[in-house]
Amino acid sequence: MTDQTSATTLEAIKYTPGHLQILDQLALPHETIFETVKTVQDGHAAIKTMKTRGAPAIAIVAALSLAVDASTRQAQGEFGDSASAALTFLESSLEYLKTSRPTAVNLFDAAAKLSAINQQAASVDSATAASVVQLYVQAAEQMLVDDVQDNKNIGKHGADFIVNHVGNNKNISVLTHCNTGSLATAGWGTALGIIRDLHARGDLKHAYCTETRPYNQGSRLTAYELVYENIPATLVCDSMASALLKQNPSVQAIIVGADRVAANGDTANKIGTYQLAITAKHHGILFIVAAPSTSIDLNTKTGQDIVIEERPADELTHVAGIVMKDGKPVPTTVRTAAQQIGVWNPSFDVTPSELISAIVTEKGVAIKSPGQQFDMKSFLHL
Repeated sequence: MTDQTSATTLEAIKYTPGHLQILDQLALPHETIFETVKTVQDGHAAIKTMKTRGAPAIAIVAALSLAVDASTRQAQGEFGDSASAALTFLESSLEYLKTSRPTAVNLFDAAAKLSAINQQAASVDSATAASVVQLYVQAAEQMLVDDVQDNKNIGKHGADFIVNHVGNNKNISVLTHCNTGSLATAGWGTALGIIRDLHARGDLKHAYCTETRPYNQGSRLTAYELVYENIPATLVCDSMASALLKQNPSVQAIIVGADRVAANGDTANKIGTYQLAITAKHHGILFIVAAPSTSIDLNTKTGQDIVIEERPADELTHVAGIVMKDGKPVPTTVRTAAQQIGVWNPSFDVTPSELISAIVTEKGVAIKSPGQQFDMKSFLHL
């Protein structure tokens, strides 16, 4: 593993104009490997295979992969001086990138915003291929900058909310699910960003992270980040969460991310989130969703309208890891399930809004009155 001690947080997306590298999260925590993304096909593959994952990171990598690809094609003269040719390529590429993962709304939100910029750029009388591509690239680059700042705002708002409601400063423990840190975003993180803020303030006693079966984003990625950040932390199996809350009263909040938030506050997140919300309700602790406002989809009225991605069966029937050969780690998989058993492997589940204490975004904290649902439309327009 390469030494990263000089950085304050992990960097999963490395971008300079015309050059994009992504951290291959399939190799973590055993190896730190950065792959170069040159085309929209590379970006699509990185997202589809989950080398890049996490709703905010998916959107950023998609946008930047197209920025790099379009810049290269423009420099090679592929579009000539035709604004129309550049627009056609950008628009078709955005539609293609949207097919990589269906559940996370951030990708669709980013594509819609970038498409509007493309259309406007191409409509100018003096528009050229160069001007259209330049405006697209600038917009994609700004999304990267904005995502980092949004995450830091989420961390502050969420930490403030927890401290204000728990009131037990310097003795707060939390549980988190899946991976919502620097590896899932452009930097800092959403739910894990809140944990970082609590730790930086001296208010965090301990962080617990779930294994997050079957893809193990918790044990592979969140545990990796927590160790890297020197945050006091413990890994637990998904099935241990309720026992943990019963035996450890210092755990006063469960903090998770979101791939899509419906207009009423119903939230799609990594499979296993719903059962954590139920146990949080039973034990009387906070259940907090942390996500950028781009995860809020006002066109989706309730969680019943959210399309849930199903993943390949072998993610559940096999366990991935490494074996050492000649002193080098070699990826391998081992089957753990009975042959010919049927498999249901949804990547996400939906948590009803009534089980959610608060939804934290970069804009602030959305809460609801007892017995009422969230009004995300009003929240976004505050």
